[in-house]
Amino acid sequence: MSGRDLNADNIVEFIADIFERRGAESYLGEPVTMSEHMLQGAWLAEQDGAPDALVAAALLHDIGHYTSEFGTYSPDDVEDKHHDEAGGEVLAPFFPPVIVECVRLHVAAKRYLCATDPTYFSKLSPASVHTLSLQGGPMSADEVADFRKNPFHEEAVRVRIWDEGGKIANMKTRAFRDYVPLLQRVVRDFANRA
Repeated sequence: MSGRDLNADNIVEFIADIFERRGAESYLGEPVTMSEHMLQGAWLAEQDGAPDALVAAALLHDIGHYTSEFGTYSPDDVEDKHHDEAGGEVLAPFFPPVIVECVRLHVAAKRYLCATDPTYFSKLSPASVHTLSLQGGPMSADEVADFRKNPFHEEAVRVRIWDEGGKIANMKTRAFRDYVPLLQRVVRDFANRA
């Protein structure tokens, strides 16, 4: 299925297919696969009582690793692959802005937290420390001020915290298919408002 063929009726199945075909790929040298990482983010969001939109954002936050024209991440990378932007771009036609912005901003939220929370950097995995260096490091004061202007910056920070927490080997979560009804509901509601 090409991007031209995607619509509100098939986007969730398209994403499910990506998870099923590519979810077992290694996740940045972490002790979890790509799908385990994203499912753990969604599970952590659910445990925090997050609304459906933030559960969906946590589940889909790294979808850009599959869709970025720059390819998937390798621990040997010396430049950023912009998976945050790629993920936001693929979701934008079908998902509400809060989800799109959380996906697009989850890297910026890491940079923001490293600049504003003195304890956050110590919580980063070695892979996250490496990617932080590729992504611009902690934000400057001006970047922090700009980040705070985004109406969804607080939600993006929440997604980022679940993102960093979703790296636990053998953690029990739901399967992707368990989230299909939630994703379909979010897409349908967004399409009905458009």
